Amino acid sequence: MKPDFALDYSLTFNSVLPWSHFNTAGGKGNRDAASSKLLQEKLSHYLDIVEVNIAQQISLRSEAFFHAMTSQHELQDYLKKTSQAVKMLRDKIAQIDKVMCEGSLHILRLALTRNNCVKIYNKLKLMATVHQTQPTVQVLLSTSEFVGALDLIATTQEVLQQELQGIHSFRHLGSQLCELEKLIDKMMIAEFSTYSHSDLNRPLEDDCQVLEEERLVSLVFGLLKQRKLNFLEMYGEEMIITAKNIIKQCVINKVSQIEEIDTDVVMKLADQMRMLNFPQWFDLLKDIFSKFKIFLQRVKATLNIIHNVVLSVLDKNQRTRELEEISQQKNAAKVNSLDTEVAYLIPEGMFISDAFSEGELAPIVVDTTSQRNASPNSEPCSSDSVSEPECTTDSSSSKEQTSSSATPGGVDIMVSEDMKLTDLELGKLANNIQELLNSASDICHDRAVKFLMSRAKDGFLEKLNSTEFITLSRLMETFILETEQICGRKSMSLLGALQSQANKFVNRFHEERKTKLSLLLDNERWKQADVPAEFQDLVDSISDGKIALPEKKSGEERKPAEVLIVEGQQYAVVGTVLLLIRIILEYCQCVDNIPSVTTDMLTRLSDLLKYFNSRSCQLVLGAGALQVVGLKTITTKNLALSSRCLQLIVHYIPVIRAHFEARLPPKQYNMLRHFDHITKDYHDHIAEISAKLVAIMDSLFDELLSKEYL
Repeated sequence: MKPDFALDYSLTFNSVLPWSHFNTAGGKGNRDAASSKLLQEKLSHYLDIVEVNIAQQISLRSEAFFHAMTSQHELQDYLKKTSQAVKMLRDKIAQIDKVMCEGSLHILRLALTRNNCVKIYNKLKLMATVHQTQPTVQVLLSTSEFVGALDLIATTQEVLQQELQGIHSFRHLGSQLCELEKLIDKMMIAEFSTYSHSDLNRPLEDDCQVLEEERLVSLVFGLLKQRKLNFLEMYGEEMIITAKNIIKQCVINKVSQIEEIDTDVVMKLADQMRMLNFPQWFDLLKDIFSKFKIFLQRVKATLNIIHNVVLSVLDKNQRTRELEEISQQKNAAKVNSLDTEVAYLIPEGMFISDAFSEGELAPIVVDTTSQRNASPNSEPCSSDSVSEPECTTDSSSSKEQTSSSATPGGVDIMVSEDMKLTDLELGKLANNIQELLNSASDICHDRAVKFLMSRAKDGFLEKLNSTEFITLSRLMETFILETEQICGRKSMSLLGALQSQANKFVNRFHEERKTKLSLLLDNERWKQADVPAEFQDLVDSISDGKIALPEKKSGEERKPAEVLIVEGQQYAVVGTVLLLIRIILEYCQCVDNIPSVTTDMLTRLSDLLKYFNSRSCQLVLGAGALQVVGLKTITTKNLALSSRCLQLIVHYIPVIRAHFEARLPPKQYNMLRHFDHITKDYHDHIAEISAKLVAIMDSLFDELLSKEYL
């Protein structure tokens, strides 16, 4: 019963038929031979019995055998007919296949093969285009088309990651393009540095405000695209160097025109500049200010171009976000509508819903491809472009991905889609541009201050007379105002230096006049002086409301008058008071010429008036003139003249007060109280003189009356 039962295997055979019992070996050989013969006969008998039983069974079923034989003949006839029918059917099917199906299927196979060939051709064409990327980038870089080169690299990288992913021959191209992109970054930074140097250091006589505007726009776009936002610092450093060079060149040009300056003996440029007299130095300063103004206008024009580029990118970012939001809303609505569509099979073997979905997806594909093609300087449809098969997209969709604006010079700005800068970064950059313009103004003012301080080392500015200092002050104020108009912010350094020099000028101005007044008072003999015609003209001009020194009238010399006529009143005065009135008008005129020193001048003038009052009181009432000028006695005539001089000054104090009040800021009106104090002091002095005169007259009357009665 074993599955591997086999009688031809000796062990199995020996187990079934124990022939070992019939082995002829040994002494029992005859008996064993007889036993084997007996066994053979027994087996033969069994075989005969089996044959007899089989024959008996066959005889019992003979009819069934004969019936099976006849049935077999009929079955063969049926099989033969079936075989003929199958053959006929196969022939018909073969004819149908040949006539109805084979041609159509062949056409379908050809169409599929053609589509595959087109795909392979486009893929090979795309590969050939990608293969030309590096030579094309080199060509673009040779013409400084950095933005176009960067767009081409970005597009190629995108194609390598999508359409050509896994292509073995391009396995190193991605890393090569990354290295090329880093090289372009360095080239752009170097190019911008070169541009800044050439733009700021070109001759200032050139009328062109912006140098190669298209080149500047392209560079700024490239730097923004690569997020190299520190280019403004480079421009700022170049501005500082240029401002220094402007002053240096102006000094060299001016010194070279002066024959009196021996440049071989005086080697330092600063020492050569200090050898200039005021008119020469003033012309030099005027030339420097003029050059600085042109320099600031150029900086402003260049920064305006950069600012417009930044604003264009910022505006494009906002538009892109709006378009993305609208697109997401539309796509969500389309997906919801497609969910409810019923799919019907049309004859072309395509479902209606599939047709709808293809139609809806097409614009999306266009959008993604147009994003790669929308670059400011690249030419996506040329033979050198990367995505040439994509150039068949709808032009309207491509226009949606770029926006254009124009710079003041008329250069169109095309903003590409892949500017990955945030609104915050762009906003900070725009603010930095304005700060850089303000910094340019500060640089010019700082360099001008250093130039002034260099000339003021030997006290040159402090030695200027009023006319020269006023001319210098007006020039500096005009420059400060012009730079404020250009840059939009007032720089304080030059204004502070002007104020400092003005304070020094006021101190010297006041000390000179106070010293002059002191000398006049020390030499005054308090006798009535003749009034020259020019002083009468001066008083008349004040009466007409003009507080200024009148111009000298040419013509016949007019005789001096005995008294000064002021608004119909006669004033007998001493010479010192006439000069004092002139000095007071000099103070008032200085305030008109230098408004920034109004408060200082008011204080100094108050001090001068107080000094005149106190000093005249010491000399006349205090009898100081007896020792100073050697008067024998202080007469009533001296007292009357002193009182009349004080009354003349008191008459003009309200006029002076009104003059200063019109020029003081409202928050400093409290300084006008000085005039009130001075007026009171003068009135007190006049009252004391009157009391002295009355006392003298009393003593005389007493003396006369006593003599009369005696």
